[in-house]
Amino acid sequence: MGMWSLLFTLSTALSCVTSAAMLIHVYGYEGGQVDVSCPYDTGYEDYEKYLCKNDCQDHDVLITTTNPKKNKYSIHDDRNKQVFTSTISDLSLTDVGKYWCGVTRTFTDIYTEVKLEVGKGTCCDQSTKLQSYEEGSVSFSCPYDSMHQNSLKYICRGNQTLTCLQQALITSVTANTRGQFTLTDDKKSNEFTVTIANLTWADSGRYLCGVQHTGLDVFSAVDLEIKEWCCVTSKELNGSVGYPLAMECPYPPQHRDNRKFLCKGDHRQNCTDIKPSSQIRFAQQDNVSASSFFVKITKLRAGDAGTYWCGSDSQWGPGNYTKIHLSVVFPQPTSTVSSTTTMEESVRTPSTPLFKAVVFIVPALVLILTFALVILYKYKCHKVQGAAVNMNRNKTKLAAEEDVIYENQSVVVCPKQRPSKPQRTTEQNKDAVDDSMYQNFSPAEDIYCNQRFYQSQ
Repeated sequence: MGMWSLLFTLSTALSCVTSAAMLIHVYGYEGGQVDVSCPYDTGYEDYEKYLCKNDCQDHDVLITTTNPKKNKYSIHDDRNKQVFTSTISDLSLTDVGKYWCGVTRTFTDIYTEVKLEVGKGTCCDQSTKLQSYEEGSVSFSCPYDSMHQNSLKYICRGNQTLTCLQQALITSVTANTRGQFTLTDDKKSNEFTVTIANLTWADSGRYLCGVQHTGLDVFSAVDLEIKEWCCVTSKELNGSVGYPLAMECPYPPQHRDNRKFLCKGDHRQNCTDIKPSSQIRFAQQDNVSASSFFVKITKLRAGDAGTYWCGSDSQWGPGNYTKIHLSVVFPQPTSTVSSTTTMEESVRTPSTPLFKAVVFIVPALVLILTFALVILYKYKCHKVQGAAVNMNRNKTKLAAEEDVIYENQSVVVCPKQRPSKPQRTTEQNKDAVDDSMYQNFSPAEDIYCNQRFYQSQ
């Protein structure tokens, strides 16, 4: 009995391979699902249907209408249309292969061959990288094979191939323009072009170009980076009222012959052009070798604060400008009172060793200077008194023989012979006066006023 059962099973397996009347191709993407629809002839509406894989042995049967749901497989029989459909969910690359749609009969089942292909759920390993600026536009081309000239073309955001067509931003069968997107198909060059206008930073990211195919769709990827619209550079400058200021504005070398300009406003769309001819405080100078020009303001005013745009492209092409935010402040006034107060405080509360040294040195210098002046004063008085005594002596000693030597307008008196004792006379008072006049002088005091003399014999 077991032998006959084995032979019957082998014959059934062989018959399922050889009795396939047609081949059904189905396609799906990782993570998605696929429907396998199999028609059958009239009269088999009440028969059991199933889906199996490989050689379709008992263990290869995946799902039957008797048990319509099992794991990720399900089956539905539409008897009116005479089509049963098996659904495979949560597809993976391991699901690729050969399947069979079967109708159970008493002796030989009816089989239809199915071939399943599963594509990757994401795309792509390589991409085209583009950069553009806010408020501008960007265009990129998506090539395709000549066999796909009449196929549907579309574009979507992200990198999910599974949902790309369902989430398409624009397709070749819709209007040529849809919102900010435009799609044009050039069948001669076998490529379609997508243009995105009014770009914003949110438009950055990956885009997929899709071409619908009878099998798996064909995709190519574009990575788009949107930069802030404005500038070659963005600067912050600070200035003071009444002082000069210079703004440097670089420009592309190809704009060397363009008109260079400066305008003021929060946004380039509402900025006011500042012409040096109408603003005498503003002067403009171009440095072609450095690919930049300078705008000089002679005396800043408080109203000069704000946002400036300087550039060299009157069409406002993005990326060719310098954005400058200027802040203007009033200079800090100097306070005499505070300076005086600070000096007084520093005198009252010395805190440095140098100051302490000066406090002690200055009084000492004053005392020394005072002492020197006193000595000099006494010396002068002594000299004057000596001269007076000498004059009186000359008057009282008219009889004595004396030589008077004049040299450099100074008088030098040289007595010819000095007695050891003064001569006494009968007049006592006269002798006393003479003695008092000579008592303060000695032989060494013959020289006055540092004058050189020669004593006469």
